[in-house]
Amino acid sequence: MLTGKNIVITGGTRGIGKAIALEYAKNHANLAILATKISETANDTIEELKSLKIDVKLYACDVRDPEQVEKTAGEILNDFGKIDILVNNAGITRDNLLPALSVKDIDDVIDVNLKGCIFVTRSFTRNFIKNKGGNVINISSVVGLMGNKGQTNYAASKAGIVGFTKSFAKEYGRKNIRCNAIAPGYIATEMTAELNEDQTRAIKDQITLGRLGKPEDVAKLALFLASDMSGYITGEVIRVDGGMYV
Repeated sequence: MLTGKNIVITGGTRGIGKAIALEYAKNHANLAILATKISETANDTIEELKSLKIDVKLYACDVRDPEQVEKTAGEILNDFGKIDILVNNAGITRDNLLPALSVKDIDDVIDVNLKGCIFVTRSFTRNFIKNKGGNVINISSVVGLMGNKGQTNYAASKAGIVGFTKSFAKEYGRKNIRCNAIAPGYIATEMTAELNEDQTRAIKDQITLGRLGKPEDVAKLALFLASDMSGYITGEVIRVDGGMYV
């Protein structure tokens, strides 16, 4: 389905990003994976992807730093020639009630989740224009649509991604560049593993399907949005939340 496509995934070594990378690799895409640093976990993910017989390379890049992003984008384009699809997945949380959030808590979340998405997309836009087409998939969150107590910084960053997605889609639709967002609900990852039993039960009570999602649930939608099957869809925000926000 994605044979010969070159795809960049930020935060692609664990959680939802890793699930998306594996789904794309199984469909024969070549991958440029961005991680904040080269770690044992990151290298293990790359080896797993290589076992699927695709071209894959890991790049250390702090998406908060626009100069570092531009430099890394140049390296990727030099290595792969062109990029067809970009997945902005990198994200962090720093949860607390608003008065207890430090300035650093606010800055870090906005810088990684929102500004990182903008910086990375900007760095590949000329590539998409030159190639007369492109596809950007941004990972937002259902929290960016409905809000959540204790996550004002995170919700604001993910809501910002929604506005960015729609604006970028309008700016570049005539250039054959699509841009959509996925808004996952509570997905069983390292982030949700920190929740205690009572918190998990309370969350499940809010979800129509009565369970947390799996990273693969998000990856399946990411595959659809990366494929030609979604060729007439742009500017959309699609929820994968088990009916949490109906």
